[in-house]
Amino acid sequence: MEILILGIILFILFLEPKRREYRTSGYKEASGKKMMEVFRDKGLYGEYLTFLTLEKLNVYHRILTNVYIPKEDGTTTEIDLIMIAETGVYVFESKNYSGWIFGNNRQKEWVQTLPGGKKYSFYNPVWQNDGHIKALESVVKMNHPKLFKSYIIFSERCELKNVEVYKEEVEVIKRNQLREFLEKDLRRREEIMTTWTVDGLYYHLSQYTLQKDDVKVKHIEDLRSRKENL
Repeated sequence: MEILILGIILFILFLEPKRREYRTSGYKEASGKKMMEVFRDKGLYGEYLTFLTLEKLNVYHRILTNVYIPKEDGTTTEIDLIMIAETGVYVFESKNYSGWIFGNNRQKEWVQTLPGGKKYSFYNPVWQNDGHIKALESVVKMNHPKLFKSYIIFSERCELKNVEVYKEEVEVIKRNQLREFLEKDLRRREEIMTTWTVDGLYYHLSQYTLQKDDVKVKHIEDLRSRKENL
C-alpha cells in the first residue's frame, strides 16, 4: 500500500505537470504523437523540448515538425523542426546526446565520448542540415540569399568540448541557449517576408507533415540502403 501511495505521489509531482504542459502545447497537433510515445523516446523528447522553446518566442512565426521533404532521386529527407518567421526559415536538427561532443564543419564524422572512454561517431549534423535545406530549396522556390538559417541543437546533458563551425548561417548550440540565440537572431535579421508569406509557406510545407506509416517506413529503408552502400 505504501508503494502504491508513493507511486501516486510521484505521478502527481512529476508526471501530471508534464502531462498538462504537453496538452497545452501545440506539439501534439503538429506531430500527431501521443505523450508517452514522445516521453519514452530520447530523440522525440529532445524535439519536443525544442518545440516548446520555439512556441515561447514573441514574434509572428509558424512551426512544423517531422517534415518529410521529397528529393529528386525519389527518396525523402526528414527535418526535425522548421520555424517560419518574417526574417526567414529556421531549420533545426535536434541531437539529444550526452557526453563530450567533438567536431567541425569540415569533418564527415563527429565524435561522442561517454564516461569510461567509449566513443561513437555520427554523421556531421551541419552537413546533415545542409542536405535538409537543399531539399527545402527545391520545394520552397524562394530566391533570397538569407532565407535559410541552420540550427544544430544539442541536449543540455552534453558538453560541446571541441566543436568549431565557421559558417555564417549555422549555429551549433545547446538547447538551453536556444531562446537567447534566436531572440538575438530575430532582432538583427531583416524582414524578408510578410505575415501572409509566412502563412502561405507554412500551409505549403504542411503537406509534408503528418505522413502515413508507409512514407515513414520507406524513408527508414532508404536510409538503411544508403548506409549499406557507403
